[in-house]
Amino acid sequence: ILDGGVFVNSGQVLTIEQGTTIKGKSGQGEEASAFIVARGAKINAVGTASEPIIFTSESDNGSNLPATARGLWGGVIILGNATLNSATGETAIEGIPTSETRGLYGGNNDNDNSGTLKYVSIRHGGTDIGAGNEINGLTLGGVGSGTIIEYIEIVANNDDGIEFFGGTVNTKYLISAFCGDDAIDYDEGYRGKNQFAFVLQDPSKGDRGGEHDGGTDPEDGNPYATPTFYNATFMGRGESAGTRAITFRDNAGGKYVNSIFMNYGKGVDVEDLASGEDSKARLDAGDLQYRDNIHWNIASNDPAQQVLSSTGDDLLTHPNVTGNQVVDPLFIGAIPSASGPAGTATGMTGDNHIENVSYKGAFDPVAAQPWYTGWTYTDEKGLIN
Repeated sequence: ILDGGVFVNSGQVLTIEQGTTIKGKSGQGEEASAFIVARGAKINAVGTASEPIIFTSESDNGSNLPATARGLWGGVIILGNATLNSATGETAIEGIPTSETRGLYGGNNDNDNSGTLKYVSIRHGGTDIGAGNEINGLTLGGVGSGTIIEYIEIVANNDDGIEFFGGTVNTKYLISAFCGDDAIDYDEGYRGKNQFAFVLQDPSKGDRGGEHDGGTDPEDGNPYATPTFYNATFMGRGESAGTRAITFRDNAGGKYVNSIFMNYGKGVDVEDLASGEDSKARLDAGDLQYRDNIHWNIASNDPAQQVLSSTGDDLLTHPNVTGNQVVDPLFIGAIPSASGPAGTATGMTGDNHIENVSYKGAFDPVAAQPWYTGWTYTDEKGLIN
């Protein structure tokens, strides 16, 4: 049981065995329960598809809490030594009292290794620590590319599902489901590689699928936020909710390729200011790219409303916004038809992290079963239908 903030301190290595369930007590403010891996520490939490590691509320008996039960404890926070684009090079993570020096993150080692998380489910978190400041389900502050983050589920968090504050950590097989704010958030110069991310939003609560910011102090700080997302699937609250698929702002770049977005009132928004730092500059420079994606049930399927500047200009024909379609991916649940438009992928360039697959979206249309099967709350509760 986590009672308050529990730290793995610098120089320590904590191993969590497969099949372990860790529960957090309720509480707000400085009494909030959270699991924090401090800068210079390591965690090795390696579950399996049959025995995942679960972080949840102490009130969770394994079957009693619905996907709307949010904010019952804090969340998981990992802090590292990778580069930020803030002027100071390090800062205090949100969700921890600023008086706690173990809450600092950031440095100059982009290969920093904070350990491994595999087959980990984080449930029912996001308690309020004051003035509307909630803890994200999974917070990654200045985490380096030596860290392994794969097969991760964040479900029913009251704030963002996952937020990257700078750093270079890569992810694969990520679920952010039924969270109360944004599903995936990044800022402060995050530059990692991500593949097979799945966003599922509650029809009754939640904001953007992606909130993507560049810098905070200053906005034009280097390195720019330029992460990559290949093979994502974002399923929003529904067109009538009026929420947006993705916002790029404050000089944020980034790349989405071979991904599927559906069920949003609004599409992609790229901030375009008359003066100052904006994401339109990153789009023009090629630091922001949006290629070979599918949109469906977004903005009444009007092609002119899918990718817009904040001034209302249609960007769908911009040189760095290419190959996108407004077309039905022919889903069964969250799995597209292999014979439909998502059954082929273009522009894939595999590297040491991104796999060169032949389909769009997070799930292989011809796999025997999707990768979320057996170990996730999302699967157990049948949230995908």
